[in-house]
Amino acid sequence: MIALRSCLTFRIFPESRFIASSPTIYTSLRFRHSRTMASKASLKRAEDFVDFLNASPSAFHAVHSAKLRLEKAGFTQIKERDAWSSTLQPGGKYYLTRNASTIIAFAIGAAWKPGNPIAMVGAHTDSPCLRVKPISKHTGDGYMQVGVECYGGGMWHTWFDRDLSLAGRVMVKGADGAMEHRLVRVNKPILRIPNLAVHFGSSVPFEFNKETQLYPIAGLVSAELNRTGKTAEETKKAEGEAEKDADFAPLKATSQRHHPYLISLISKEAGCKPEEVLDFELLLYDTQPSRIGGLNDEFVYSARLDNLGMTYCTVEGLIQSLRAPVGGDDSIIRLIACFDHEEIGSTSAQGADSNILPAVIRRLSCLPAASSSSASESSEGSYEKVHGHSGADDLSTAFEQTLATSFLISADMAHAVNPNYSAKHEPQHRPEMNAGTVIKVNANVRYATSSPGIVLLQECARRAKAASFQPPGAKTSAGGVPLQLLVMRNDSPCGSTIGPMMSAKLGVRTIDVGNPQLAMHSIRETCGTHDVEHGVNLFESFFEHYGELEKKVLVD
Repeated sequence: MIALRSCLTFRIFPESRFIASSPTIYTSLRFRHSRTMASKASLKRAEDFVDFLNASPSAFHAVHSAKLRLEKAGFTQIKERDAWSSTLQPGGKYYLTRNASTIIAFAIGAAWKPGNPIAMVGAHTDSPCLRVKPISKHTGDGYMQVGVECYGGGMWHTWFDRDLSLAGRVMVKGADGAMEHRLVRVNKPILRIPNLAVHFGSSVPFEFNKETQLYPIAGLVSAELNRTGKTAEETKKAEGEAEKDADFAPLKATSQRHHPYLISLISKEAGCKPEEVLDFELLLYDTQPSRIGGLNDEFVYSARLDNLGMTYCTVEGLIQSLRAPVGGDDSIIRLIACFDHEEIGSTSAQGADSNILPAVIRRLSCLPAASSSSASESSEGSYEKVHGHSGADDLSTAFEQTLATSFLISADMAHAVNPNYSAKHEPQHRPEMNAGTVIKVNANVRYATSSPGIVLLQECARRAKAASFQPPGAKTSAGGVPLQLLVMRNDSPCGSTIGPMMSAKLGVRTIDVGNPQLAMHSIRETCGTHDVEHGVNLFESFFEHYGELEKKVLVD
């Protein structure tokens, strides 16, 4: 810096930055400044994604975050228990939830008719985690500990020595006796799973017992006694008397099944008294926020990228496809479904293997067409006329007709090539981050992808809006987003998704895709910042163009 001052003069610019008067240096810095501004513009989508991640520590919170975005975009909530015939109208936008952890949203085309297609994107809201046991109160060697249960196939060794806390939902007794569902999130670190020091001969590779050595530490028994001002004997006596004097209850109170101060923290977050906490479903989450990183801001570092990465792209893709006014000739339904419990097999009332999506499609497939003459005229190219059908009032096969002409994109994160384990990847199929959404293929149908789906998605990608980030030499500056292909090695296991399950259940044509990431199922994962926009733009294009493209991909 001193040597630089000795040979160059400086001028103060309005940006309050020092720029060398040398024309070469000034030009170089100006170029770098413009590149920096361009990169900031290309990170807007990733920054919004990071906000979504930080607001969604559990599946319940993820659905709540999606609801807020959908409502802001003009979607109206409906309920499964209500009749829809008088509520749903062509041109309308609606969403519903089940268990507050699964959400389905859809927009009905103005020219919709019974039996027409539905363009669908499906994802899942859950991620591997540790969940608090129904009776979690545990102490050992002077520590207060919390019993947890493994949910899904997590890389549990990555949960050691992390600053952990709790999030999920609590069932609360309301003032009028009603049992209410409330979201809670303890924002400070209160739990930690300690590693065994290397001096004790800890195992390499790292091995541990998930039942006995995965107990998070919540505090010290002595510190809790100091807080309450009672001795251990006094505390035990008071608990015994309280249990003796209590009325009959089928289960012990939550303050008896869990550490009382833990219940106190939870009740504070839920806005109720400790005794009003009836039960809860709480999971552990890493309090380290999601953030953008890398030398050139090319990565997103976060928990739960699998599968909040594709949940975000799914929700935003639908919303973005409706930003501009949709023409009166739109004869399809655009639908997204984000399910819970994919990580444990989807066999639940709110999982992808439940009846929720078939039930919604059945109700939508029979939805009456718009009654206005303008809608009738604009739908001359609808599926009844294009495919030679007549008798618009015959709804007996509308459900089957809709399934036969619909398409599902199963969106679940994919594996990027790991440079430290490159031999684990098939040599010709090595997805790179920030190089586009990945099409996943498996000959044994662990993924539901087939050639017609690849052809259709390629056309959607070709018609997609250009991403803000354009690498040197890119051919997509005028439009289009890149795609990649993934096949696992023959000597390697292959995961699966909701794709094969849904395609078998519905008989709907399906393709499996996902944005590439590293360290899937770790407590801390990595994906590309620019792939977020790639995914959103791809799904936006799918929703916008499927009605036209479906008629061009003819396979019976």
